[in-house]
Amino acid sequence: MTKQAQQTIAASELPERGQPLAGGVFVTRYWLGGVERALILLPDELNGVWGEYGVEIKGAGSYSDGEANTRAMAEAGSEIAVKALELGGFIPSCLEGQLLMAAKADGLVELRDDRYHHLSTQRSAYDAYFVDFEDGWLTSYVKGNERLARPVRRKYITS
Repeated sequence: MTKQAQQTIAASELPERGQPLAGGVFVTRYWLGGVERALILLPDELNGVWGEYGVEIKGAGSYSDGEANTRAMAEAGSEIAVKALELGGFIPSCLEGQLLMAAKADGLVELRDDRYHHLSTQRSAYDAYFVDFEDGWLTSYVKGNERLARPVRRKYITS
């Protein structure tokens, strides 16, 4: 089976939101770049810094594409990004983090709300976004601060 085939799922094969899928929990369906995707929350919890303060990482500024951001972070030496990719996942973008918050609010997934979580979207050479899963508060702060990250993965949905 090809890697592309492993990354796809027929719409008719999707479980209900909140049910197991591809080594995690199916969060929701969403569109990105004209392609429908399934967002899956992995069970792993990572801890570390986003990246180096004062260094802008080219390719890590997407508000919606966490996989592209995470790959750019890893290429620049981010240990937390490398760990997420080794798990077959990536650090969620701002959009994907908000989709996780919506699933938590709907009681479909459990996310720690006692710590801030990194998102992969860079705001500047100094700041990156993070989310508070207690109430969905989204903001940016210093990249060098240690925070949690909950990797996700996605599957492309076919008809």
